[in-house]
Amino acid sequence: MSQGTRAPGPLYSLVAWPPEALDTWLRRTQERLNVRGFGAPHLNLRAPFQTDLSTSELVAAFRDVLRGEEPFEVRVRGWKRLPHMFFLECELTPHLADLHARALSVGPSSRAPHDGAGYTPHLTLALGVLPWAEDLLWPQVQAIRPPVDRFTVSVLSLTREERGEVQEVHTFPLEGRVAPVLGERPSQEAEPDLAP
Repeated sequence: MSQGTRAPGPLYSLVAWPPEALDTWLRRTQERLNVRGFGAPHLNLRAPFQTDLSTSELVAAFRDVLRGEEPFEVRVRGWKRLPHMFFLECELTPHLADLHARALSVGPSSRAPHDGAGYTPHLTLALGVLPWAEDLLWPQVQAIRPPVDRFTVSVLSLTREERGEVQEVHTFPLEGRVAPVLGERPSQEAEPDLAP
């Protein structure tokens, strides 16, 4: 590698995990159809991206944009098919679009084609489906009904993918506008200013 060129960094994502019943159902459906997604079932609030921010800077930036965020409901619309991919499309509510836009404000960072105007919230059932198998599998997928038509998200996670492994870096509980305890100061102000 020449000087001034560096290896690509890890890919980060901001995700919501589906509830246990939906997660288990998606995994069992993948096994039955012999298909796979990427990692555990998840809903991207921001497609995978790269950044020059350190992990701690990234966590702090997401903490800022998520401050005051309350748990929210995700409605499952139904199956959608793209070339080589099947997924459960979720409704893009104004709240979810706003949350996605706030997640995109964290940076500097790369952007994926599926961010911004192209953002479609979804839970992936199958990636990399071979062309000859798509037409065989699609009628089977369409006949399947998920166990829930909506779920509540109360936690978001920052994940990092490097060398094919996805790791959870930080969890952000969605606690809404929590009033500070009397006499307690926000953590950013916990240390006194030592400047003369």
